[in-house]
Amino acid sequence: MLLGAIADDLTGATDLALTLSREGMRTVQVVGVPPEGFTAGDAEAVVVALKSRTIAPQEAVSLSLAALERLRAAGARQIVFKYCSTFDSTEKGNIGPVTDALADTLGTQITIVCPSFPANGRTVYHGHLFVGDDLLSESPMKDHPLTPMRDSSLLRLMQAQSHRRVGLIRREIVAAGPQEVHAALEDARLAGNGIVVIDAICDEDLRTIGAAVADLPLVTGGSGIALGLPANFRRQGLLAPPATAKAFGALAGRAVVLSGSCSKMTREQIRTAVHAGMPALKIDPLQLAGGDLTPQAAVEWAIATKDAIPLLYSSADPAEVQKAQNALGRERAGALVEAFLAEVATALRAQGFSRFLVAGGETSGAVVEALRVPALFIGPEIDPGVPWTLGIGMDQPIALALKSGNFGGADFFLKAWDLLK
Repeated sequence: MLLGAIADDLTGATDLALTLSREGMRTVQVVGVPPEGFTAGDAEAVVVALKSRTIAPQEAVSLSLAALERLRAAGARQIVFKYCSTFDSTEKGNIGPVTDALADTLGTQITIVCPSFPANGRTVYHGHLFVGDDLLSESPMKDHPLTPMRDSSLLRLMQAQSHRRVGLIRREIVAAGPQEVHAALEDARLAGNGIVVIDAICDEDLRTIGAAVADLPLVTGGSGIALGLPANFRRQGLLAPPATAKAFGALAGRAVVLSGSCSKMTREQIRTAVHAGMPALKIDPLQLAGGDLTPQAAVEWAIATKDAIPLLYSSADPAEVQKAQNALGRERAGALVEAFLAEVATALRAQGFSRFLVAGGETSGAVVEALRVPALFIGPEIDPGVPWTLGIGMDQPIALALKSGNFGGADFFLKAWDLLK
């Protein structure tokens, strides 16, 4: 084992595992903190998927440090802390507190922040995060129900969360090459910076940054930061040639889409699927709170769709989300939906459903936990950052596509199944 990664949600972990796998590392994704005595087998990278993005900062730190302990014990030489490419976080964290705790434990004086993921339109320029052509603060992320992002400056966002001084390496230095980036990191360290935001607007920038941080014990960023890390181990003669990919066989059984994400893209994917004739059941948190819709009723509805692929979704526009949060509270509204979809997934699995497409990081975490999936084998990529995976370590494996809310094209819910035929 060479690389150990800690992700703050399940879909992000899968995205990172896919990137590492594509770059030639044998990669295993583990759900939750690995057990004591965990070994990586023949894996060269292990990605630990936590559900720590929106929990209390001290709890996120505790889980992340426990994962770090297991990864180091299993032999990890470098650690990646992976968060969303839109830097999803609250005013108190959890990106800053977790970064600080990991860096302090590893004894490193400096680390980087780089959420850039150009393949999905996330770029960093002069320390500001862009989503497509828009600043983060002007993108749909400003209305996220759990982590509304109202500032685009990564320096301000990170400085508000971290006890370390935050600096910046601009694109001009990145474009000059790995040696210049490495020298700039050393200058930043000597100047007293403990964290450095690094600009990146294309994949080549990320590969340059990867080469420059080969000797850093800790690297933080979105999944794009992993593009340049495997090559470091290969240059050192530590990484074996890429193995032949294992076949990803389709599983017998019915399929279902479960969506808890309220992102703009997921809402577009739902509209596209419904317009194409996919049967859909909308789930309202107020209905759940009042007992007007039960998991059993939703399961019976899904089974009754027969040969079709049913779509159950709580996705709603910002005004609807705000109405539910005003009535129930932000945390309770989200928790009701997650628990409901998790219970529905468990019941459908018992009824022979074996192919689950889940939209939303929090929802994916709740569903995978309910289905008791201990680890995931990474399969074919559906859209950038979203692969099919196979739940392993189970009596009966299941196919899972775990989609971050903003990822995938408009036809994602329709075309994903073609890769399983």
